[in-house]
Amino acid sequence: MALREQLGALLRLALPRACPGCGAQLGSEAGLCIRCRSQLRPHTERYSLLSPGPVPHLVSLGRYQGPVRRTVRALKYGQAREVAEVLGTALASAIPNAWQIVGVVPVPLHPLRERERGFNQAALLAEAIADTLQVPYAPQALQRVRRTQQQAKLSGDQRRQNVSGAFVADASQLSEGAVLLVDDVLTTGSTLLACRDALRAQGVEDFYYAVAAH
Repeated sequence: MALREQLGALLRLALPRACPGCGAQLGSEAGLCIRCRSQLRPHTERYSLLSPGPVPHLVSLGRYQGPVRRTVRALKYGQAREVAEVLGTALASAIPNAWQIVGVVPVPLHPLRERERGFNQAALLAEAIADTLQVPYAPQALQRVRRTQQQAKLSGDQRRQNVSGAFVADASQLSEGAVLLVDDVLTTGSTLLACRDALRAQGVEDFYYAVAAH
């Protein structure tokens, strides 16, 4: 564990824990307070990604605003890893059995960026979902082979260009059947589509998507 992570862990033990969604002091709850948990509304919907053909199925906790936005940002930028289990479990609760997921795959970070951050927030979410659903977690099924700019700073066309060819897949990590691709936030869908295309090139055909917010 990096020194920064160790110091952060010690501070969280020494100081009163605050809910990343609203700032209220946490009691016995882990990750999020009861009020902010009530703001998580896991649901499935048909969401139009930037792609021709059928509209894919998506499970999300809601729009990227309010407590959901603050919680995702606390996970991504504030080292609040404990909320990943709360968010992932909530997402898993909305996934229909009919989807018949055989593997959960996180959107990967580039190795250099993951070392800088210390973790991959999408991987934490995906692992919590896989544990809840009791299906295989496949973090090695996708690799990011090109370091890209941060998508949040780019326009729609720039986002598509930014992630084009950035991923390679290893379908041997997956059984035949539907794959659940997991990311923290979906905006245009460019990153999820690039991941899907990499897996599709390796013979994977059925996809569903899970994001904390969109």
